[in-house]
Amino acid sequence: MNRFRIPGVSLPPAPHSASTSPTKSSWLGKLTSLKRWQFAWLYISLVAGSAIAKEAKPDPNVTAAQAVAARLTDAATWTELFNGKDLTGWQGDTKGYVAQDGVLVCQKGAKLLLSEKEYGDFAFQFEFKLEPSGNNGIGIRVPAGGHPSTDGMEIQILDHDGDKYNAQIDLGNGKTQRINKLKPWQVHGSVYGIFPAKTGYLKPVGQWNTQTIVAIEDHIIVILNGAVIVDVFLDDQMPIDGKSHPGKDVRKGHLVLSGHNDHVEFRNLKIADYSVSPPIATSKVDNTPPPGFVSLFNGKDLSGWKGLADGNANRRRALAGKELEAAQAAADEVMRAHWSVVDGVLTYDGKGQSLCTDKDYGDFEMYIDWKIPPGADSGLYLRGTPQVQIWDPWDPRVKPGQSPPADALAWVAAYRNGRNLGSGGLWNNKRWRNAPTTLADNPPGQWNTFFIRMVGEKVSIWLNKKLIVDRVALENYWDKTGKEPLARADQIELQHHGSELFFKNIYLRELPY
Repeated sequence: MNRFRIPGVSLPPAPHSASTSPTKSSWLGKLTSLKRWQFAWLYISLVAGSAIAKEAKPDPNVTAAQAVAARLTDAATWTELFNGKDLTGWQGDTKGYVAQDGVLVCQKGAKLLLSEKEYGDFAFQFEFKLEPSGNNGIGIRVPAGGHPSTDGMEIQILDHDGDKYNAQIDLGNGKTQRINKLKPWQVHGSVYGIFPAKTGYLKPVGQWNTQTIVAIEDHIIVILNGAVIVDVFLDDQMPIDGKSHPGKDVRKGHLVLSGHNDHVEFRNLKIADYSVSPPIATSKVDNTPPPGFVSLFNGKDLSGWKGLADGNANRRRALAGKELEAAQAAADEVMRAHWSVVDGVLTYDGKGQSLCTDKDYGDFEMYIDWKIPPGADSGLYLRGTPQVQIWDPWDPRVKPGQSPPADALAWVAAYRNGRNLGSGGLWNNKRWRNAPTTLADNPPGQWNTFFIRMVGEKVSIWLNKKLIVDRVALENYWDKTGKEPLARADQIELQHHGSELFFKNIYLRELPY
């Protein structure tokens, strides 16, 4: 037990030490004998200790920002949007903005400055500096000729503490109170008119601020000076200003500096493009990831994988300590007995249990090649939840290379076990669609490729370059009440279903969240 030391005084040992605990009278005797300066030292020590204890509690907004930043560092390839010398790459009011000593200056009276390129999913990072009551905005996904805050979305840039946006209220008796006149959705960092930002992280005017805007599908994150101030899924968010904002559903457009008639400075503008262009061709060399992706399977051994400690995710997540250690050790033994690598292919004999990544994943893009024998069944668990279906859907009447019968209902009825159209569906969904939109499987014995994109709870799936699931929510199979959301992150599983299985080229890119 650590204790503060008072110079010139030997205090009794702390309770539970090897020495006998002090009596009340012995403590009082020691304390009453302290000199004034020693009392002061004790007081300062106690106050300092209290302050340290308070500071030890982390700011959850900072912790969240650190997690997003780590994923950006892992996967992002940044492109500079401002060269520090001129407005190359920008269009619009190129007279109202000037490059000065590496700084992009928005002059008073300037209007809109647009990026020449359009962006869909991205992380945009920049620094800005405001004057008192300064105002600007970052338009995202804005169509050419559109208004940033309605036809696209505008992330507010504003000194909301400035005198222009505050008023002094006379409370009487010589007392006043400063009142902010802005609506919550008008403060700095807000998605203007749609969602409010948290305050308290903006630096004083005249100082440089660092901001990152992440837009992945409907997920918008704003990080200001190392703290998350906005984290919202727009599909679930109605505009709070009561006005129409069709831009919240737009998925691609220009970046815009909004002007707003104030002097505002920007520098170090850069972007990481996360726009999906699936499915890109994977490398001709097996188990070699495309740019920006990492390989989850090295083609040599089971590094990065583990056995399934418990088939019920709720029970597995409750395991801890020695109980978890024992369960995982037993599961790994089963894994090694039934999963192996043969000629660069991850091979399963169908007699063990599911194979799991040893790392949890939240939002991501994933490639995986798979092959099954006739009549086989398997699937992929995303965030520990079933499942993206893999199976043999072929009608025995359909030979390889032939088209399905014209009578689709008869075809479905002829499926073994009454199966739906092909692989790739979210099989366990009850509320949302669980079937793929089309049959895209190659016949058993041939390789198939999934490209899977998961953002929030919504999943998009391409099978053999055909989009078969388009942003459908994966339901939480483990929650029977229908109230608990899907786990924000968990393991990916290759499902055991009693069939031989073959996998290779398993690549993943984490998306910031």
